[in-house]
Amino acid sequence: MTIAYLNGEYMPLEEARISPMDRGFLFGDGIYEVIPSYDGKMVGFGPHIERMQDGLDAIEIQLGWSDEQWRELCTSLIEKNGNGNLGIYLHVTRGADSKRHHAYPEGVTPTVFAYAFEIPPPPIPDREQIKPYTCATGNDMRWDRCNIKSISLLGNVMHYQQGHSKGDGEILLFNHNNELTECGACNAYIVKNGVVATPPLDNQILPGITRQLLLKALLADGSIPVEERIISRDEVLEADEIWISSSSKEVVPVIKLDGKPVGDGKPGPVWEKAAKLYSAGKYDF
Repeated sequence: MTIAYLNGEYMPLEEARISPMDRGFLFGDGIYEVIPSYDGKMVGFGPHIERMQDGLDAIEIQLGWSDEQWRELCTSLIEKNGNGNLGIYLHVTRGADSKRHHAYPEGVTPTVFAYAFEIPPPPIPDREQIKPYTCATGNDMRWDRCNIKSISLLGNVMHYQQGHSKGDGEILLFNHNNELTECGACNAYIVKNGVVATPPLDNQILPGITRQLLLKALLADGSIPVEERIISRDEVLEADEIWISSSSKEVVPVIKLDGKPVGDGKPGPVWEKAAKLYSAGKYDF
């Protein structure tokens, strides 16, 4: 039985209820986070909560929770759900109003919902053991505030479905200038001649926590050159390696793009080294 949290109470997930007038339900007016936890140890707790607060500030939801309140909630959910390999889903909406009106209402209390769900063990950073991904490509048709981790995910869902419908695990997206942005639910990277490149953070890209921890690990080690820069579609098609990353996937290689092999069609050596560096330091935050 999954134990969830809703507005100050813990309960079985199937008993959690919200008002149909909740603005998260009506408008997608809210922010969310997903924090992975392995055997009771969370990955990137601090950066996840900082990003959640940035999102709440961006859309002017005033919740006022401290980092310690979030930590207590996450720790309780991990314990109440068995301390295994869990994803902790955190979800804050503006709350329920008495009428449906586009403007931000005054005097409503935010809705706070959270629950834990099972996730696979972390991927093994080994070229012979990793389960690689295949990806499709598509034109990025989402809104211009992708840096906000909004619960309004229809654009991402539709793009992800494009890849899923073709039997792929993700989709690489390109803006109107044919520049790489990200995936339906992941950040993206290419490798050429031993150099890792990833698009710079802006309004087109979610500031992924796995991305942040990965780049921090690579820069601290210094043995793999890293560039944050604009990446053209042609560069992606000619890459030696392509990777994607997210909190649930960690850092994984892509071996086929639109049905064609990436590089030699196998997980690459730069990915393996980078994934090992990430895995070694992922709990230090």
